[in-house]
Amino acid sequence: MRVNEIFYSLQGEGRYTGIAAVFIRLAGCNLQCDFCDTRHESYTELSEDEIVRQVVVYPARHVVVTGGEPTLQLTGSLVDKLHEAGKFVQIETNGTIELAPGLLSGIDWITCSPKTFSVKIQRIDEIKVVYRGQDMTRYEALATTCGGMRSLQPCDENDPERSAANLSAAIDYIKAHPEWRLSLQTHKIINIR
Repeated sequence: MRVNEIFYSLQGEGRYTGIAAVFIRLAGCNLQCDFCDTRHESYTELSEDEIVRQVVVYPARHVVVTGGEPTLQLTGSLVDKLHEAGKFVQIETNGTIELAPGLLSGIDWITCSPKTFSVKIQRIDEIKVVYRGQDMTRYEALATTCGGMRSLQPCDENDPERSAANLSAAIDYIKAHPEWRLSLQTHKIINIR
């Protein structure tokens, strides 16, 4: 597999914010979002066993497979090996790729952060919308369909004024639509990876 990096930190976003987690960042993405804050292009080829060996040196049970777009490479056999090592497996995906049924059922938690309305993933445990004040009608419909947890994450624009405007707009939206919850990128706020 093409692995950009494996590192140990705290989950900074969404449902599991604040827990210790091992992050497996897979290289590559099928989208080119202008606000992407991840450099995921470089990689080292690692076997699934090599990945698991690197993951198990850390004491956390929680593993987050992310990218880029992890579903371009993620396999059921890697998820099975992580489970055999006693790990809980979460993925963070843009949702544009349909997963094989065995892989889909093996993942413990699926966070979908849709960047397009072409969402093909069959299960969403948490929808996390990167918010820039956009019309939420189609995201609302998707969230209703998936039935998962709803998180709204203000987009970090790398510009303090624009980022503050996104935060303010997200707060206003959540106050008007309380079925959504605020997801801040706490790892950026406390300056960790």
